[in-house]
Amino acid sequence: MKIYSIYDPEFADYGKVMEGYDVKPILDALASKTPLPDDVIYVAEEPAIQSLDAAKEIAPALYGGLPAQFGFCNGHNTKLNCLEYHRDSEFNLGTEDFVLILAKEGQIKDGKLDTSLCKAFRAPAGVLVEVYGTSLHYAPCHTDPAKGFRVLVVLPKGTNLEKPEVAGKAFEDKLLWASNKWLLAHPESSEAAAGAWVGLTGENLDIAGDI
Repeated sequence: MKIYSIYDPEFADYGKVMEGYDVKPILDALASKTPLPDDVIYVAEEPAIQSLDAAKEIAPALYGGLPAQFGFCNGHNTKLNCLEYHRDSEFNLGTEDFVLILAKEGQIKDGKLDTSLCKAFRAPAGVLVEVYGTSLHYAPCHTDPAKGFRVLVVLPKGTNLEKPEVAGKAFEDKLLWASNKWLLAHPESSEAAAGAWVGLTGENLDIAGDI
């Protein structure tokens, strides 16, 4: 699978690079105060990051003053497994280079998306990246198995928490997996086994041979 850079023109449809803010304290906290498991861990809000002056400075700019939660997704991974979307952008920042496998919400047809439509993008360590709300994404992939990935995840406060009760009258309600989180799972994924909507067709993409 070809891996583009977030600086390549192809990324413009999926997100953009954010510049101008001091993110070093956030990187330091990610590196020293968050775990690095052999698999993948996600924490929606991490107090050690949320309480930083650097986080408090940048938060109002990301969502125009709306409350934001600073969490992380860490570990080791090279597979797609699922794709999700929110009603807003997500912001990522890694202590090491990492890869995002992305698609577009508009490519979903009748609740299904062919994984051949996905593109992979490498984000350099220390660069804050916005992933647009219309960009389907999931867990990052590492670029070095010895280092894994530690990636900041900033979202509107309350995202990815307990699934809300909805009327279930819209087809999209079948995809709702958590608060502000709509999910399409590959049939090989653990999420599919847990009851998530199986919406990914084709190969469960794995970039292990491409990094």
